[in-house]
Parts: sequence; C-alpha cells; structure tokens
Amino acid sequence: MLKTIKLLLVACLLALLLSACGSRQIQDSLTGATAQMLVSHSIDDLARHLPEADFLPHAGKSVFLTSHFLAESDLRDYADQRLAVELQRRFSMQIADSADDAELTLNVFYTALGTDFGTKGFHIPLGFMPGFNETAQINLISLEQFHGVAEMYYFIGQSGSERRGDVLQARTRTDAIGLPIITIPISSIDRRDQGGD
Repeated sequence: MLKTIKLLLVACLLALLLSACGSRQIQDSLTGATAQMLVSHSIDDLARHLPEADFLPHAGKSVFLTSHFLAESDLRDYADQRLAVELQRRFSMQIADSADDAELTLNVFYTALGTDFGTKGFHIPLGFMPGFNETAQINLISLEQFHGVAEMYYFIGQSGSERRGDVLQARTRTDAIGLPIITIPISSIDRRDQGGD
C-alpha cells in the first residue's frame, strides 16, 4: 500500500514537472470586445509611431497608399484607414485615389494584424482523463498572455525609387496570473486616459 502511494506521488510529481511549459496560440477570430480592443489599439499605436525621419520630408505632398496582407481582411482596411488619417493629421499629406494622381507612393506590407494567446507556468493536464476536453487543465500558477499585434514595413517615395522603412511593431497586452481557483489580472487595456495629441 505504501509503495503504491509513493508510486502515485512520483507519477503526480513527474506530471507536474512535465506540465511546466509555455504555449502560444494564434486566435483566428475577433469575437469579443477584448480581442477587438487589443488589435485596434495595436493598429493605433503602429500608426502613431510612424517615424518622422521617413515622412516629414514628404509633408504636404499627395500620396497613393496601397497595402498588402496575406489574406483579404477587414483588419487591413481598418489599418489602411488609420494610416491615412495619421498621414493627413501629422504630415499634412493628401491621400490620392490613384498612383497617377500622386506625387509619391506608400506601399505597406502588413506582416501581422491579429491576436495571440500564450500560457506559461505550471499546470496539471486533465485531457488524458475520460470525460475531459483534451486541452483541460488545472492551473497551479501560470502567466496568461493575450496580446494584440500589428506589424508592418513599407516603401515610400516616388514610384520606382521608393525607400524601404524599418519594420514597425506594436503590441497591446492584457495579462493575468492563473491560480487553481481564480485568475488575477495584472495589466489592463483601458486607454481612456491616453487621449489624442
């Protein structure tokens, strides 16, 4: 009997040690206000941090904005509109309807527009037990990370002689500590106090 208990404790300890890992999962939808806020805030931060060194020399000019992403997406359209507003507001650029009507072209390549979710910590997996979902687990202590990510690079200049800009990335996060019974938020995405310039 004592030997069985020791064996069971060793098995539980081994399962605990093996479960101390991290994972990251890309979210494929924006259902829920939190995911929507994370992505839209990231896009906003991306636009707000366009480098003046690349755009100020073109202040007041007309620009044709064209963008590319891995798939057709409403997020891309949203990001394009946010960039257009920033170009108009900060650099007094006029957005042209075609390359023929513009003094310069801005080609934007989005490399990420979305959310991701990651977990790091110690948990007990339950998915191997009958009646439980394969991803079911009990958190002993974990860091749960839910992030909105927007990333891009661009080419700006007269058609045929565009200059490549650096890769820009913005990440908005809401993190929490997961315990067996409760999850404690450790960051917030409430940005009401940040206002505009």
